[in-house]
Amino acid sequence: MTHRLLPWTTPEGHPCYLSTDNPYSRLSRIADDIEEAQLASGAQVLGGARAVLEDRRAGERAVRFALTRTVESLEDVLRVAVSRGARVRDGR
Repeated sequence: MTHRLLPWTTPEGHPCYLSTDNPYSRLSRIADDIEEAQLASGAQVLGGARAVLEDRRAGERAVRFALTRTVESLEDVLRVAVSRGARVRDGR
């Protein structure tokens, strides 16, 4: 039995884990799809943040918005990295 960190948290912000012997279960596949969406979203957010940083006329509001979205995306990407790293170590 392995424990997989899922790409979402509880309403209180705590991590969620899936205990399974089947990495292809329905919930595992849903988690895989969400991880892919989070990574794609992170790439889009990164592009937007770069555009804001390159715009010398961008105001504080735009910079704060870009930074907030970047922090949110980074949290998601780090969760995906931890989850995938654990699965690589487990041989999955």
